[in-house]
Order: sequence, then structure tokens, then C-alpha cells
Amino acid sequence: MGRMTRHSIAEHKRILLVGVGAIGGLYAAYLAKVSDVAVLDTNRTHVEAIRRHGLALTGRTESVTTLAAFASAAEMGKRSFDAVIVTFQNGMGNAELLEGLCDLEVAHGVSFEAARHDGPGRVHHLVHGEDSWLGPARGKVEAIAWLGELLTRSGLPTKVVADPRGAIWGKFIFNSVMNPIGAIVRGVNAARYEVPEMRALIDDMAAECVRVAEALGIRLEFDPMYLVKKIRAGESPLTKHAGSMAQDIEAGRETELEAITGYVVRKAKELGVPVPVTESVYRMAKGVEYAARARREGG
Repeated sequence: MGRMTRHSIAEHKRILLVGVGAIGGLYAAYLAKVSDVAVLDTNRTHVEAIRRHGLALTGRTESVTTLAAFASAAEMGKRSFDAVIVTFQNGMGNAELLEGLCDLEVAHGVSFEAARHDGPGRVHHLVHGEDSWLGPARGKVEAIAWLGELLTRSGLPTKVVADPRGAIWGKFIFNSVMNPIGAIVRGVNAARYEVPEMRALIDDMAAECVRVAEALGIRLEFDPMYLVKKIRAGESPLTKHAGSMAQDIEAGRETELEAITGYVVRKAKELGVPVPVTESVYRMAKGVEYAARARREGG
């Protein structure tokens, strides 16, 4: 996230979302209910569809939102914004990248919303309702409090904290564990919950990832696997959503494997923390990626 200025929450905010695929599109539609939202995306077909028909959400949210949409910065002209939301990728290193590109205040955090880009102008909302977390990577927490309030008012409950790393690592560990396993079981979510051996694998892998976080001095804000435990206990329904990595492999897109599970493996090696289960899952997921690519290419 980029430039943020101090204003009363009562003032009408101008927000630019850069990249409006799945989660970016979802946030754009929600924020448009309480602020003036523009979107920028290099997918011109997607942008044209939004211009002609609006941005359509289906699934957990059913809506069509009219937005100012642009396919290049040049098309926007001289517009000013109170905040620029520019990245929704999982994994580590995004905030540092933004800090290197500008001298503005930068915020980072996590969202437990899940969505799928269903084609030009369409986003399918898969998972909704868990709190998001937001805090400064550079700057003071007071400078971004209004954005958290705005997100909460829009229907995306958001906690603003001075140091969001504990929350970021909570979600990061969840993704590092569940995403590659979702890809290995070919996107069949029930396999992650109904097969005892898979449940044991998930628990062992999560314990290793927590040890890496502890070695880094990260104090986790919540149990990274609490959503998994709620589903196992029958407190939350088992959905068909097996994670974005399975979707990416099916669609032929590059996955986030290196930025999540690969990062854990590399960091563990630096710290001297043994992570044999995590490393094995990472190796298998690399093979799944290769096999899917070879199948698409006729190999």
C-alpha cells in the first residue's frame, strides 16, 4: 500500500487500486461503497469489461459496481488519491519492494478473504468474514487508522495495529502449509481434511513453520491453523476452495510457491532450524508445478 494522508474518516476518500484480479477486485467493489474508487490494471480486456458493464461479484457477494477503470497510468491523467493499494500477493518481500520504490508511508497486512478471477469484469467471492489486519511498514499507525475504519465500514472488518508482523506471519504460515498441499491433492479440499495422513502432515508442517517464526523473534497474533481447526471441529463448513496455488496450476499461472513455502525453507536453512516435512512438501509441489506445465505443453 502506498501514499496515505491524515484526514477525518468523515471526509470522502479517493482510493486507487492497482491490480484488480481476484482480491484486488473484491476490495475495489467493497471500498466503492464508502469511498471514491478508481482501478488500474494492465489487463485491457478486463478494464474494458469493467467500463462497459461494471465489476461483477458473485458467490458470497452478489453485486455490480461502476468504477473508473484504467489500463495504464497515462490514461488516468493528473489525479490525486488518499491511498494507493498496490499489492495483494501472499508471501514475503512486498512491503520492502514498495519502500524501495517511493518515500511515502507504506502499510502492510493480511486478509482472509478468498476470491477467484472469473474472466473479464468478473470476480467470484469464495470466503468472507474473518478479520483483516493492517499496520505500518513505514510510518505511524495513526496515519493509516482511517483506512482500517473505512475497510470495516465497507464490510471488510479490519484491525489496525502498530506492528502487524505477528498477523502477517500467522496468515503466511497458513498459506505456506495449506497452499502447496492443496496443489498436491489437485484442488480437492476434502482431501486435506478427510484423510488422516494429510491432517497429520498439515500439523507437522505447521509446527515446523511456527518454529521458524519463533526463531525470527516473531510473536504470532493468532494460531495460524485456527481456520483449519474450526473446519475440523465442524464449526465452519468445508468449502471446495483448496487455495490459490491449486487454482494457479489449473489455470497455467505462475504460483506463489517460492514466495511462501520456499521462503520458509530458505529462512529455516539460514537459521539452522530443521524443517524436513516442509522441505518435502515444497519439493513435491515443485514436481506438481512441472507436471502441470508439461501436461499443458503436451509433454
